[in-house]
Amino acid sequence: MKNTVIHQSTFPVTGMTCAGCASSVETILSHTDGVQSASVNFATNTVQVKYSDEVSPQGLHEALLAVGYGLILDSENLQKSVDEEQDKKYQKAKRQTIGSAILSIPVFILGMFFMSWELGKWISMALSVPVLFYFGQTFFINAYKQAKHRKANMDTLVALSTGIAFLFSFFNTIYPQFWTSRGLEAHVYYEAAVVIITFISFGKMLEEKAKSSTSSALKKLMGLQPKTVNLVKDGNEVELGIEEVQEGDILLVKPGEKVPVDGQLTSGESYIDESMISGEPIPISKKTGDKIFAGTINQKGSFQFIAEKVGSDTLLAQIIKRVQEAQGSKAPIQKLVDKIAGVFVPTVIAISMLTFTIWMLVGGDEAFTHALLTSIAVLVIACPCALGLATPTAIMVGMGKGAENNILIRDAESLEIGHRVNTLVLDKTGTITEGKPSVTDIKWLSTEDVTEENLSLLFAIESQSEHPLAGSIVNYLKTQEIQGTKIAQFESITGLGIKAIHNGETYYVGNQRLIENNNIVLDGELKSEANSWKDQAQTVVYFANSNQVLAIIGIKDQIKASSKSAIHQLKQSGIEVHILTGDNLQTAEAVGKELSITNIRAEVLPSDKSEYVKNLQAQGKVVAMVGDGINDSEALAQADISIAMGHGSDIAMDVAKMTLITSDLEKIPQAFKLSHLTVKGIRQNLFWAFIYNLIGIPIAAGLLYPINGFLLDPMIAGAAMAFSSVSVVLNSLRLKRIQLN
Repeated sequence: MKNTVIHQSTFPVTGMTCAGCASSVETILSHTDGVQSASVNFATNTVQVKYSDEVSPQGLHEALLAVGYGLILDSENLQKSVDEEQDKKYQKAKRQTIGSAILSIPVFILGMFFMSWELGKWISMALSVPVLFYFGQTFFINAYKQAKHRKANMDTLVALSTGIAFLFSFFNTIYPQFWTSRGLEAHVYYEAAVVIITFISFGKMLEEKAKSSTSSALKKLMGLQPKTVNLVKDGNEVELGIEEVQEGDILLVKPGEKVPVDGQLTSGESYIDESMISGEPIPISKKTGDKIFAGTINQKGSFQFIAEKVGSDTLLAQIIKRVQEAQGSKAPIQKLVDKIAGVFVPTVIAISMLTFTIWMLVGGDEAFTHALLTSIAVLVIACPCALGLATPTAIMVGMGKGAENNILIRDAESLEIGHRVNTLVLDKTGTITEGKPSVTDIKWLSTEDVTEENLSLLFAIESQSEHPLAGSIVNYLKTQEIQGTKIAQFESITGLGIKAIHNGETYYVGNQRLIENNNIVLDGELKSEANSWKDQAQTVVYFANSNQVLAIIGIKDQIKASSKSAIHQLKQSGIEVHILTGDNLQTAEAVGKELSITNIRAEVLPSDKSEYVKNLQAQGKVVAMVGDGINDSEALAQADISIAMGHGSDIAMDVAKMTLITSDLEKIPQAFKLSHLTVKGIRQNLFWAFIYNLIGIPIAAGLLYPINGFLLDPMIAGAAMAFSSVSVVLNSLRLKRIQLN
């Protein structure tokens, strides 16, 4: 049996004008053969589709064409296509707004101040035709396409309300005798129809403008990659487009230029600003053999490097892809909102018809006029767009805010759950600590032993060792400007250390067992100091000759400067912090003591970490797991929220729902604060969208008329409807100005 290959792609959608459209696109694609799922983001005008080989992207496009929508299939330039489509919609809304406003002003003046002037009605009719059927034609075209498939959306409400107002006014202009012969006045409502079109077009223009600014963080990320590169070929320098670079190409980067792709430095030296990856403002020294990444900025020297990852494989491209996927994902609350938006329009039409019927029955002499105006006002004031935009705009701004602060959030669900986390599980090495052991101190047997010969000998022995801790000692001695000496014989003793011969004397560098196995004397004062260091989570290395220990060296994986502050903030906000580590209990407890953490589990295997998280969840806790290694991936997958450190393994980052590009743990409380602010924004948006409709629709139906004689003018209803959508987007954009620190 042939295996089914599942593709996941994001496509810009054309033709969507409201949340009802988004629901229609989602429904059509979801019921297309070969499609597993479809998720539309109205705020970005994109759809994320999971589909099999049974259907092609072209097939998806054709399925939508029949209903008046379409897909842009240029997957190579997705964001460019989205931006172009967004700009096209903005420019169109701008033209509609300006054109309809110019023609609507005289219609409004005539309708308000010269309502009895017969010629004025004909002028109004002539000016109203282009407003409705040229500048406002999209409302009628889209409503017709929806009606053909027995669907209704926001365009349906606008087309019905303005169309009925125009036809009623047109009839009264052409044949006023129908009313005057019955002793009634032949009113016209051209101003209501054209002002509704103008207000809604203006609202659309502001909405499209605001929506385009929500993805500014993504555009900033994309701007980090240069458009052209300097290729070195046969000793010559050739400029070519970034898309033409291939793995294995030798590229030249000059001072001030951005690194175009990921690779390894082959010649030259420089300092590179890697703040977009690490968050650290100090440029990093780079020399031959060092890794460099796309989007980072070369500070001083020129260098050449070999391209290792190009196109969509670079770290920067992966970051951009994750932000795109995250902004296109839906929060659980959005699925409920989508269902509401899907039934909203038919419900409003039903309310409008009921309003018309009631007014015809109880409206008295002007029953028909009141019935017509109130039913139109109900159609116009109802706004599913505010509901449809409430969640995705807040999610998009939240994702963008996270990206600006080096917090990459993979999906909307994790952003929504983040604020409910009450338990945080931290891996120790590389997460709480630097993951880079360094020498804290060297204590000598006596001052007489602190000779240049002994230091040079220690440097020479450790320079030849492959043990990770040996590098820490070498780096420390380098800072003391120590030079190595020649060693006659060198022997590595597995699990213990090193034996070396110099000038006929035997020397040892290693752990306590190496000293004990060779019956070497350890001075009481050195022994006491070594035990004290061990209690402080330090590893002790012994340097000895064949008779006695000459010095002890304390090595510690330093706790990050930000860890203490971050953990304090988390505990202040009521989050329980746990440490999990494969390290020994003594070291783990020393770290826990320094950070005031009592929940510690040491010497754990990868599967133990996952079980530990599962047990916490069984106690009803919402658990976030933070890790950076492959050994953390199982626990990361098990946690409610998984957070990977950006310097860690690719597997950990693939599993995690959030990735901290920098190694700064203070980003974790920031991520939870971002979640809280985003969810708060969503709730505010939904509250006002619901309240707006709950209050607006009854008032438009004439609920206040029996009390104070107030009837809502349809054109005021149009302005209120436009304002509700814009207010939701503007409320979401407030999040961009809030500081997470």
